[in-house]
Amino acid sequence: MFKPRATLWAAIFSVGLASAAAQTPPTSPLPQGPQTSQAGQATPPPPTLTLKQAAAIALKNHPRVLAAQLTALASYQVARQTQAAYFPGVFGNVTGAAADRNSRIGAGLFSNPRILSRFAQGITLSQLITDSGRTPNLVASSKLQAQAEEQNAQATRDDVTLRVEQAYFNVLRAQALVKVAQQTVAARQLVLDQVTALAKSKLKSELDVTFASVNLAEAKLLLISAQNGLDTSFAELSRALGFQQEQRYALVEEPLPSSTPSDANALVQEAMTHRPELIGQRLTRDAAIKFERAERDLSFPTVSLVGSAGFIPEVSNLVPVPDHYEAAAINVEIPIFNGHLFAARRAAANLRAQAEAQRLRDLEDRIARDVRAAWADSTTAFQRLAVTEQLLKQAVLSLDLAQARYNLGLGSIVELTQAQLNLTQAQIEQASAKYDYQIQRALLDYQLGLMH
Repeated sequence: MFKPRATLWAAIFSVGLASAAAQTPPTSPLPQGPQTSQAGQATPPPPTLTLKQAAAIALKNHPRVLAAQLTALASYQVARQTQAAYFPGVFGNVTGAAADRNSRIGAGLFSNPRILSRFAQGITLSQLITDSGRTPNLVASSKLQAQAEEQNAQATRDDVTLRVEQAYFNVLRAQALVKVAQQTVAARQLVLDQVTALAKSKLKSELDVTFASVNLAEAKLLLISAQNGLDTSFAELSRALGFQQEQRYALVEEPLPSSTPSDANALVQEAMTHRPELIGQRLTRDAAIKFERAERDLSFPTVSLVGSAGFIPEVSNLVPVPDHYEAAAINVEIPIFNGHLFAARRAAANLRAQAEAQRLRDLEDRIARDVRAAWADSTTAFQRLAVTEQLLKQAVLSLDLAQARYNLGLGSIVELTQAQLNLTQAQIEQASAKYDYQIQRALLDYQLGLMH
């Protein structure tokens, strides 16, 4: 009688150890030394990366950011092109002509028909005096459009930063889920080993072993899925940083943000002030208005000055021509009728300005909606933090009770496996809630225009 009783107590003690291992919540793993490859060489640990460093890498390296910056720089060059009308144009001319003796031009526009053999050089200067305000309006329109492109570049930088933060926290969440899955596999493997030992001693049935095996298989599937999610998250982070090749980093945890503000309407007003897309669209609307005024000015007179001077060292002896020349003229061009061309151009510009105003209104409505949605999502994510923490505590307590009942023979393996499943789900929910909240707060900051 002594030997079976000792076996029973030994089995119960081993099951108790398995219970303690199974109900242990996920904790951060201890620091490990450098891993060793199959060739026996130490593999260096991945470089450490903070969220601020990740954003800086993306802003320096991402092709979308570089393209937006180059587009903004190009738009400022367009503004310089428009300003060129303020300055005089100077042209140099060198002309050589050989003509038949006493030849004449017989076709073409009205002009002096005589052709002279000559070789001459000179310069011509032209200067716009006034075009009734068209050039100033064109310059103002191009400058406003360049400023709008700069705001669009800032919007691109904000979007890239948001993608980096989302990918960063997704990697941290995937790593946490992998840890939960690894601990679940280890705990359920230990339970299976103990139940198998009890079954060999005829203290538990083979059905219990089968249930424990199923639980272990589910945990292994969870680990496979979690590892796949981690690989995908690192690929997305590498893409967000602007790399073609996958980069692996040891990411640094970020502190949790404070609770979300309570007034969504105040956040909407803040977004209307700071969102670069809105600022850029307002500038685009103003540029369209300036361009409409420039098209209106086409109907008014244009005054310009033209001057020319030069030397004719060689000229035909048949006609006495001085060896130098100079002339100046002021020209006033007054539009009278051109088939309603200018009126149509002004009407088209006016309609485009109205269209830009409606696009601004639509963008304001969408941003107001997005801010309220992001505020609601971040508030919900913050509330989940306390709920998931309480859920984990209850799941640990439930597993303790189920394990004790199973050890005493008062509960079934089904009750124990269900408690294990509840604990795993609670661990996953708690691990996800933290990073979900950080992602939602990053999205809220983006909607408010506070990423930069």
